[in-house]
Amino acid sequence: MNADVKRVRDALAELIKAALLSDDAKSLACREEGAARLKALAASPPDPAHVRIDGAWTLAIQEAETPELADEEGQVNLTLPRQCPFALEELLAPGFDIDGAVETIRKSASTG
Repeated sequence: MNADVKRVRDALAELIKAALLSDDAKSLACREEGAARLKALAASPPDPAHVRIDGAWTLAIQEAETPELADEEGQVNLTLPRQCPFALEELLAPGFDIDGAVETIRKSASTG
């Protein structure tokens, strides 16, 4: 995995965790971490030619759905979509709405 994909994956994973977690304080911590990672990405943007956003999304889901967090993931029973609900340009845009992104992830999930 190249460094750009890893950076995008890590930011997306924090947003996914924020959507999964029931504990408001932990969800907020993930939102803040995701915002910090997205800010760092925007300051030093990844080369779009080297980042397949759907691949980074898939890796982010795997990163976020760790066994350690399973007991805390009570917000929704998620089956996340295969395609990332955000374009790379959208993630890097000034004023990207973290709370809106978390809500989009929750809404994009199939709850069975």
